[in-house]
Amino acid sequence: MSNSADSPGTGSTQGSGPARPRRVRPVRLLTMAVFALAGLIFFTSFHTAKGTNIRTDTSLLKLSDLIQERSRKNKELDESNAALRGDVESLAESDDGSTKAQDDKLAGLENNAGTRPLKGRAITVTLNDAPPNAHAKLPGYPEPQPDYLVIHQQDLQAVVNALWHGGARGIKVMDQRLISTSAVRCVGNTLILQGRVYSPPYKITAVGDPEKLQKALADSPAIQNYMVYVNVYGLGWKVTDDGTVTLPGYTGTVDLHYAEPLTPSTGH
Repeated sequence: MSNSADSPGTGSTQGSGPARPRRVRPVRLLTMAVFALAGLIFFTSFHTAKGTNIRTDTSLLKLSDLIQERSRKNKELDESNAALRGDVESLAESDDGSTKAQDDKLAGLENNAGTRPLKGRAITVTLNDAPPNAHAKLPGYPEPQPDYLVIHQQDLQAVVNALWHGGARGIKVMDQRLISTSAVRCVGNTLILQGRVYSPPYKITAVGDPEKLQKALADSPAIQNYMVYVNVYGLGWKVTDDGTVTLPGYTGTVDLHYAEPLTPSTGH
């Protein structure tokens, strides 16, 4: 038997034994698999993008964009709810079989609840963040921390509470009427009120005796503390006499939402 048949490096086909198949090296298989996978990724990316920039796809919205969009939709729903409520009230007033005394009592309850427009003399308090380059204007005070330069939840609550204490008959924060279940809350430096989001400056309008309302603001310890930051760091504070205005009626839902305990039987 010739030795050439057993030599892997020769191309001879002589010999009685069958020719051995060429072995594919594992490195070559791995290389081909990597190139195939890369090609698949490029194709999938191109097919998904379809000529657009995937990084700026409008479906990848920032959280702030989602919050603003939800706030806009909540406003539209409030307006739609107000229009439907007006239609229902108009139909009910056409012939509901009630007496004038009953109608007057219902109107009084609606006024107290804040669901009807309220006209009267009013003042407006405007709160705003300090300038970004603010510094201590008076000696003896430290240079401001970022926390010193923005409006906080307690600042808005202090104004609202003082106005109620001063005999306000109705209060509007931004463009929304407050009712007994309204909660003035801030997340960061944004106000969240009844499902809608607002940024400073914040405007609070109250209908009542202007002199009593302004005195209540001046007498409030919480506002006196706020005024220190106004004078030292430049936080915004402005009180204006608006004359006669009409506050809108509350147009949101009046249903109460509350937590319920878990039931042991179902776990829900």
